[in-house]
Amino acid sequence: MIQPRPRTIPEATVARLAVYLRALTTFAEGGRSTVSSGELAEAAGVNPAGLRKDLSHLGPCGVRGVGYEVQTLRDRIARVLGVERSRACVLVGIGNLGSALADYAGFGSRGFEFVGLFDAATARIGQRIGGQTVRPLDELADVVATTQASIGVITTPADVAQSVCDRLAAAGVRSILNFAPVPLVAPAGVDVRKVDLSVELQVLAFLGQQRLDDAAVDGAALGEPA
Repeated sequence: MIQPRPRTIPEATVARLAVYLRALTTFAEGGRSTVSSGELAEAAGVNPAGLRKDLSHLGPCGVRGVGYEVQTLRDRIARVLGVERSRACVLVGIGNLGSALADYAGFGSRGFEFVGLFDAATARIGQRIGGQTVRPLDELADVVATTQASIGVITTPADVAQSVCDRLAAAGVRSILNFAPVPLVAPAGVDVRKVDLSVELQVLAFLGQQRLDDAAVDGAALGEPA
């Protein structure tokens, strides 16, 4: 018997559930019917104990000595995350990043559909990207109302991102993914998640340099030439 979904699941766990869903989809496409907690944890880049703790929020999932039924667990996570139904999204800012996101077919298989692309630049209005025509920003509110889009993606320059956030919120969008390198202030009831690619690259650069420094220290301790 499928257990009812808990009222709340920690945000960090929700993020990992999305990773588990991706891994399970890969297993299913490869013809796997069952997977152990160790295999799933390795595919998701977490430890097995953490995986089991995350899945405990969904109720009983696996069978001791057997593991998890791939399709059953995949369907369970998909229901919890709400990806079994399509979510209408709008995207504002058709530069290089915005164009790449709009043209990426993988979002559709994950339950997300861009129903409106917008830009303020006259030169971009009318372009066709990913099956959608780029519209002027003045049409944003009408498209959101017509399509009931609930998610907005911002890929604009930093100096206009806040005004775009304001327009999305005023139009009725309640979830915003912000790629602009600036924090946004949204009204109560609107969730904003920030993706700062430059920060992530800087973290990776630091970690890479740290490994080099640690290797140099270890080499010096062993008497190796610098």
